[in-house]
Amino acid sequence: MSVPANMRYSASHEWVRDDGNGVVTVGITEFAQEKMTELVYVELPEVNREVAAGDEVAVVESVKSASDIYAPVGGVITKVNAALQDDPTLVNNSSYVDGWLFQLRVTDSSEIEKLMDAAAYSETVGE
Repeated sequence: MSVPANMRYSASHEWVRDDGNGVVTVGITEFAQEKMTELVYVELPEVNREVAAGDEVAVVESVKSASDIYAPVGGVITKVNAALQDDPTLVNNSSYVDGWLFQLRVTDSSEIEKLMDAAAYSETVGE
């Protein structure tokens, strides 16, 4: 299982990549997508929606289950990965690159530092 060192991680298995100038990209971890198996549907958040850390913002569904996706940090949704509407398996095939879910402009950048680093997340999931 891959846990890139350049990202931060939430206890609910979302990853955050700081893209600079106040914007982050968010997706679900390889661990989470492996547990869900093949995704069949992704419900993405609305662009320009303001969210707080911990808010439910998206849903991913597999043949096994549906899971809520939470905002790991607060901010305003600036972009969603529309390609997932046609091919949700992008999350399974490339959860850290092509399978990202949304981007947001962060309200408080200190929230990013409160998330787990790769070592802490790996320990949490037993890797």
